[in-house]
Amino acid sequence: MDLTDDHKALRDAVRGLVADRPDPLWPRLCKEIGVAGLAVPSSCGGADATLLESHVVLAELARQLTPSPMLGSAVLATQALLRVGATGPLPSLCAGDLIATLLFLPDGDVAGPDRLTGEATQVLDASAAGLLLAVTGDTLWEVAAGDVAVQSCDVLDRTRPLAVARLAGAPAHRLGSAPGLRSWLRDLACVALSAEQVGAASRAFELTLAHVRQRVQFGRPIGSFQVIQHRLAEAHLSLEAATTASWTAAEAVAAGSPDAPTLAAMAKVHCSETQQSIAAEMVQLHGGIAITWDHDAHRYLRRAHADAQLFDPPATHLTRLAETLLPG
Repeated sequence: MDLTDDHKALRDAVRGLVADRPDPLWPRLCKEIGVAGLAVPSSCGGADATLLESHVVLAELARQLTPSPMLGSAVLATQALLRVGATGPLPSLCAGDLIATLLFLPDGDVAGPDRLTGEATQVLDASAAGLLLAVTGDTLWEVAAGDVAVQSCDVLDRTRPLAVARLAGAPAHRLGSAPGLRSWLRDLACVALSAEQVGAASRAFELTLAHVRQRVQFGRPIGSFQVIQHRLAEAHLSLEAATTASWTAAEAVAAGSPDAPTLAAMAKVHCSETQQSIAAEMVQLHGGIAITWDHDAHRYLRRAHADAQLFDPPATHLTRLAETLLPG
């Protein structure tokens, strides 16, 4: 996959700003680069770009495991609002002045007219969100934070806080509906996450490659041993395939292709497996230092296993693929 010059410029801008480590980072990413509004029309405060540009940013932020509301707010929430035609909050979201999160409630969790009951798991950015959007079937709702019981979860990956949100007859404002909203958001989530998985895996591979070139054992760099070379070659091939799968799925979602659900499932499965295998190689080839808190290897391993379970594990998406490709 070859990035365009514009994509490379966007990637480099994000990389440079992240390297400066400003605190807080998110407002500057939004104000200086406009990452939160990339796939939002200019009439709503966005940049009139596409989900492909958001894909580039997601991958770059994940390289350093940078905590941000890019996935949950700038991609999923903004696209959900656009999908149902509820554009009111978009200018504030694009400017970085507001963070939103999605609550995926089980279908049928409508307690009555304009009231919701149910439990949403794996809620992103719950503590920072000022706008809570609930998804039930094809409908998007807004619920007040004070009407939702939010409980932080113990997480494997500390760079991505998750929460459980519980609603018990919570008053809700119906923002709109769109056919297949829930399944479309599921596919978008898998594709956006695959960008992060590829970004994190690529950085883990780079760090591992640099280490085996420098680490000397038995009088020579360990990267000179053929068995190490073969393992890294296999990792590189898997990473290239995952990158292609992720980007192809992103193109399909951006274009509204009927193949998008299948490609999204394929990306989730392959990118999950690739990220986990490369993170495992990172730990093994770094040796004892990789299991210390002072080294980043364990962080990439934690992120890999946590990402694999986010938006349903690979086995669920393999079942989807089997049902689609092997009907009957």
